[in-house]
Amino acid sequence: MKQNKEENSQPNSPHNFFYIWNYLEWGGAQILFFGLMKEAQKVGEVKAEMPEGSNKQLLKFLDNINIQYNFFDAHLNSAPAIGISGKIKRHLNKIFCEFKLLTYLSRYNFEKSVIHTELAPWQSLLALLWLCRKAPVFVTMHNSLPPVPKWRFALWKLKFWVLARNKKFNLFTANINTKESLRPLVPNNFYNKITVIYANVNCLEIEQSKTTATESEKTAKKFNLQTNKFLVFCVGQFIDRKGRWIFLEAARQLSEESDDFAFVWISNSKPSVEDLKKAKSYNLGAKFLLITSDQIGTEHVDLFKLLRQADVFALPSYVEGLPISILESMALGIPTISTNINAIPEAIKHLETGLLIEPGNSGALKDSILLLKNNSSLREKLSIQGEKYILENFDETKIAEIAVERYIESFRK
Repeated sequence: MKQNKEENSQPNSPHNFFYIWNYLEWGGAQILFFGLMKEAQKVGEVKAEMPEGSNKQLLKFLDNINIQYNFFDAHLNSAPAIGISGKIKRHLNKIFCEFKLLTYLSRYNFEKSVIHTELAPWQSLLALLWLCRKAPVFVTMHNSLPPVPKWRFALWKLKFWVLARNKKFNLFTANINTKESLRPLVPNNFYNKITVIYANVNCLEIEQSKTTATESEKTAKKFNLQTNKFLVFCVGQFIDRKGRWIFLEAARQLSEESDDFAFVWISNSKPSVEDLKKAKSYNLGAKFLLITSDQIGTEHVDLFKLLRQADVFALPSYVEGLPISILESMALGIPTISTNINAIPEAIKHLETGLLIEPGNSGALKDSILLLKNNSSLREKLSIQGEKYILENFDETKIAEIAVERYIESFRK
């Protein structure tokens, strides 16, 4: 799609694009937004609306692509809800947060605007309907919904059907698995209109991350990487869902058998004291580094330069959509291991573009790492084929063009 702001200054075209989320944690959803924002800038003005207290590195990334951002004074509580009282408190927090968000957004005139938000259709029906009164609304779903009791499933279905009847409500999914999971929840005509906009990689940044031997040595020294060892990296929030203890258990087993390994986990948030204490109990010492993203640099390409130090990438998640960290590691030519769940097999074809294991199996992760260490020809094959597959199928610019075209089409309904 080749357009510019002058070409798009027609009566039935959007002039403003709002990207909205109501939580402090950030990750693949915002990285996907970065690509969409850059493409939307070609046809209009772009604003990001987020809670006060948002991560400074995230804000720096937005500065780097010249995106205006604003804050509202509430955010979702992401802590696990314990017991009935905890669930009630979390629900009340959601209601309060959405009230504050909508009150804040009421300051805007959304004429000639498109809204892309991370509000969940099965949780935020009223808020989404309010937004649909103002402008065309898009939601991206990254993960398939979990199994729930029949009564809850029926309630979710009702909410989806109400939204699907609204001509201003539009749905993207970040992978095919998530779209297919929605088939029993939405009308057929609406299902057929759902567009898959894959989590994607910035091919220019991938190319920019290539470093000289001297630069690579500086990066290794900065983070005290043991480059004389076989380096196994992971990128993701240091949380149970990402399989952190499976990663560390496999690391412990490998370290007991050999001194040839070292392990690095890069998290975009700081782990709790309890998490750090438990991680220490695996007795890995200097063989395990936990690096937070704010230690790395102010540009996304800085992460890629660090990742290039990896011999293998491993993300043993229990539940996922299609993690951006997997796509980026593969695009960098790093042999990648992950779990055979949800949308991950859409990128990793076992023994072709990467290795797949079952979730919760530290032994399988250990064996896969050993296999790649001991089989250089397989490492090279997965590196070449994984990189080629990602760069051909998950290009940020191509996917952003599809999304922005949908923005414009929905505005003209």
